[in-house]
Amino acid sequence: MADDKMQLQRWELKYVIPEELALAVREFVRSYLELDEYGAKRDDLSYTIHNLYLDSSQLAIYWGTINGNKNRYKLRLRFYEDNPSAPVYFEIKRRMNEAILKQRGGVKRAAVEAVLAGHLPGPSEMVSGDGRQLVAIQRFVELMMHDRAMPIAHVRYDREAWISPTDNSVRVTMDRNVYISPEFVARFSEQMDDPYCVFGRLVILELKFTGRFPDWFKEMVRIFNLRQGSASKYADGIARKGELAFYPGGAEALMGGGFGGASERKAERMARLDNLLSKAA
Repeated sequence: MADDKMQLQRWELKYVIPEELALAVREFVRSYLELDEYGAKRDDLSYTIHNLYLDSSQLAIYWGTINGNKNRYKLRLRFYEDNPSAPVYFEIKRRMNEAILKQRGGVKRAAVEAVLAGHLPGPSEMVSGDGRQLVAIQRFVELMMHDRAMPIAHVRYDREAWISPTDNSVRVTMDRNVYISPEFVARFSEQMDDPYCVFGRLVILELKFTGRFPDWFKEMVRIFNLRQGSASKYADGIARKGELAFYPGGAEALMGGGFGGASERKAERMARLDNLLSKAA
């Protein structure tokens, strides 16, 4: 995954849909976009993504999502394979009102431990010489130290990605087989301990664009009667498996969290997802 085509600033709309509808959407999308190079190499058109999410010992970032805070962010380390020579990407995913902003910097795996300890990597430890990547890592470290964030959860899923053949202004992804498990160390292994399947057989469809909402997006939403909704692999995963499993300090930390006021929002969020899961069963 050396060629980084990630959209740095975009709008992102999510839809949780059954597999049968996802296959129909795929046929519609292929008239406008092409399968990305990584999925094109695979029979199922997908590649696996692993994210190690960082959070405070009180799960403040998680509760910010549950509460629906307008200006919030997530801190995660992304890797694609269980290979000591493969890079790790430090990512900040920030939501500012309706816009999504991403910063990302890749480092060689041997340098990850030092960055998590608060040190910036040297030029030889970076994946790219692009100065924006070092700025991204610097900002990641600042937020990590401010939040006293640490590894909390390992999330993996299979991504089918469709991209524009001419530029990076439009992107459609479909994520399947979303699993989450507690992980309090940065081991970067594909292995997951006690994984939980967050969305069952449902597919997370995401429409991503950097300019105006494309006309053919509007047509697709109309034809398939798509209903926009929330779908956070990290927050929904923790909520469904149970927060207690993700508190490094266990029950004692949970009792002192002070974030219990979000219980009503959480219940509404889980009810919507339960309804979708029951329909897909």
